[in-house]
Order: sequence, then structure tokens, then C-alpha cells
Amino acid sequence: MNINREQVDALNAVIKIAIEKNDYADKVEKVLNDYRKTASIPGFRKGHVPAGMIKRQYGKAVKFDEINRVLQDSLYKYIGDEKLNILGNPLPKEKKDIDLEADDFTFEFEIGLAPAIEVNLQPKKGIVRYEITVTDDQIDKQVERIQKQFGKLVAKGEVIDDDSLEVTGTFFNEEKGIDSQATFTLEELSNAVRKEFVGKKIGDQFQLQTKGLFKDAHSLMHYLKVSHDEAHHLDVEVTFTLEEVNEREKATLNQELFNKLFPDGSVTTEEQLRNKIREGAQQQYNEQADQHFLNTVTDYLVDNTQFDLPVAFLKKWLRTAGEKELTEEEAEKEYEHSEKGLRYQFIEGKVMEDNNLHPKFEELKDFARTYIKAQLSQYGMPTDDDSYVDGIVDRVLQNREEVQRIQQQLVFKKLIEFYKENVNTDVKKVTFDEFVKLAFPE
Repeated sequence: MNINREQVDALNAVIKIAIEKNDYADKVEKVLNDYRKTASIPGFRKGHVPAGMIKRQYGKAVKFDEINRVLQDSLYKYIGDEKLNILGNPLPKEKKDIDLEADDFTFEFEIGLAPAIEVNLQPKKGIVRYEITVTDDQIDKQVERIQKQFGKLVAKGEVIDDDSLEVTGTFFNEEKGIDSQATFTLEELSNAVRKEFVGKKIGDQFQLQTKGLFKDAHSLMHYLKVSHDEAHHLDVEVTFTLEEVNEREKATLNQELFNKLFPDGSVTTEEQLRNKIREGAQQQYNEQADQHFLNTVTDYLVDNTQFDLPVAFLKKWLRTAGEKELTEEEAEKEYEHSEKGLRYQFIEGKVMEDNNLHPKFEELKDFARTYIKAQLSQYGMPTDDDSYVDGIVDRVLQNREEVQRIQQQLVFKKLIEFYKENVNTDVKKVTFDEFVKLAFPE
């Protein structure tokens, strides 16, 4: 066997593999002999079928399989031995039928090579990183929501202006076949429609437009029983008959309520409850700020890390990479759609390789253990039995999809920590409302 590589340019090469008869003949002979021992052909005892008959019947198929095995093994061994960082998979240069009457064969494969890149983590202008603070006002509102959620329902005769007020009634439109009873809160209504409800009494009937009825158009699906498409485009008048109005009284902040919220008994005072709420909100805000920061760093790195790709090869590879072969036009669109992500994969890989950030198995296991303990705590289950927790961890790590999900979370965590320490940033402390306006301007 002879293997060599012809470098077309810095990002493209052709691997040529010459396979000779002695590379596959012995294996073919062995497989045919094994067939002969087990073949059952009428007129011959098992194991006594003539070798020539076995060769005529199975010889070409066995030869083809063995040549293909030798070819694949040698191709990927060569790529590994030469430490070639390839993109996609090698592509046969020409698709042609193999002449199985021949003894020697030559194959050529096109390969696309990953570019050498340098990553600059120090932009002249610092990348904005938001730190979101939880305000006392937010804590107050969340405590009130909890009290309302666990409070008792009290029937009212008319609608008052209260977010948590629950309204029950029937929407009706004969032409559209709408006749649906629904219960919803005033908070779900758009501001304009909410004003129309205030002051209405049980038994009142009034007209409403479906467009702009609720803050979220998808609510029409649940409350008017219409399809998803209709919910987005429905603009008709409906008659609403008010049937019930219920107000939730605030639940008392006592141990009974604390135990409903935290069955592990970790909260015994209002101050501890407020601290728990603050911790939970802060964690959510940190996650949102971290995701925004990573997205911003990603955009910066993609825009400012210049390198070429073997574009023609990648488009050709995309045509055959999926279950269904794509047309040239489809492959072109697929490449345009995935190029940014592909470029960031290279950049991320370079950052992780240069800074030893690839997760090790023990790190993955520790991360999974921490995650599972947090989940158990959330549901008030004990976490001090190490053997029990480790048993769950072991089962989780046997599930490939779970391992991939946990690995993605760990990579996210390691990259965020690395970028925070090593990228030139401009830290801005903001409230959540300020964060939304600054990070996602309309």
C-alpha cells in the first residue's frame, strides 16, 4: 500500500491511496473459507461445498467489502498519524465503479483543512458586560405575588383594578364558532382592554375586539379555543358575558406558608424568605447577563478574527453530509446559514485548546453532582447521602444525551469564567428593566 498527500493550497489537499492485492487477498481468502465451512447448498454436505463455487458466488462481494475496509482504515489512520485537522469528512474525488476483476486499485479523496488562527481577546474598546442588581421593589412585588398565589379566593360583585383579580366569563361569536368559557387574571389583558373591564358587574355583557385583547396573542388559543394561526391573525368582535369575579386575599406570612414554599424548613422568617427570593432572582439575572455577555463576545470574535475557509469543499461536503443529498443551491443556502456558527466553532476550539479548557471526566462528574444536588434540594429531598447522589450521577452519565447536555453547560460555564477574566470588558451595573432596554433595544 502506498499513501501520499498532494497539497492543493493551504486549506485543500488530496489524499491518494494505492491498494495492492497483498493488502486484502489473505483476508478475502479467510472470509471465503469461513463461508465454505458454514454454507448450506443443496447437493453438498455442510462444509464440503467446492471452494470454486463459493468464490464464484461470494468472491466479488467479499473482495469489495475488504477493499472498502482497508481503504477506510488506512485513510483515517493516515489522517490521525499525520495529525491533520480536517473539516467535515474526506470526499471521493471521483465517484466511479470499482473494477473487481483488477488486482490493484487507486483512490483519491479531497479533504478540507482547518485554518490556523490567532484570537485577540483584547479589543481596544471594552466589551460591555452587565451586572444586574435585584431591587427591593422587585422583592416586595414577588412577596406580594406569593401572598396572592397562596391566598384564599373571595367572590366579588364587580371588577376592581387588581392584577391578581380572576375573571370568569364566556366569549361568543356565532360566525367564527366561538363559544368558550375562560378564567383569566386582569394582568393578562392589554392595558386598554383592562380599563373596559374595571367597574363591570356579574351578568354584564359587552363587546371586545380579539385583536389586542390579551398582552400575549397566544392567550387566544387557550381562552377562545382557536388555532395557533388564528390567534395571530384573528380580528373580530366577540361578546363577553361576565359570570364570576374572584379576588385573592393575601396569605399571611407565617410558618405554614414558608413550609409550602420551602419544605426543608430552611425559612422561618420573612427576612429569610426575602433573602431566598433575592438569591433566586439574582441567579436568574446572572444567567441572563452571562448569556448576553457570551453572545456579545462571540459576535466580536467572529467579526474580528479573520481567516479563510475551504468554502468550495465545505459546500460540496454539505451536499452529501445529510440523509438527503442537497442541490448546489440548497448547499449554498445551508453554508450561508451555518458559516457564522462554523467560524465561532473554530474560534471557540482555539480558545479552549490554547487555555486547556476542555472538560475532563472528573470535572464533568463533579458538575453533574452539583447540578443533581441542586435539583434534589429544590424539591426538598435530602442531599447528604453521598452514595445515593453518586448513584444518580452514574445513571445520568450513562445517558449520552444527558452527558452532552451537561457538557454543554460546563463548557458554557468555563468559557464565561475565562472571558470574564481575560477579555477587556466594560462592566455596567444595571437594574433588570435597564438591562432589557440596553441589551435588547427595539
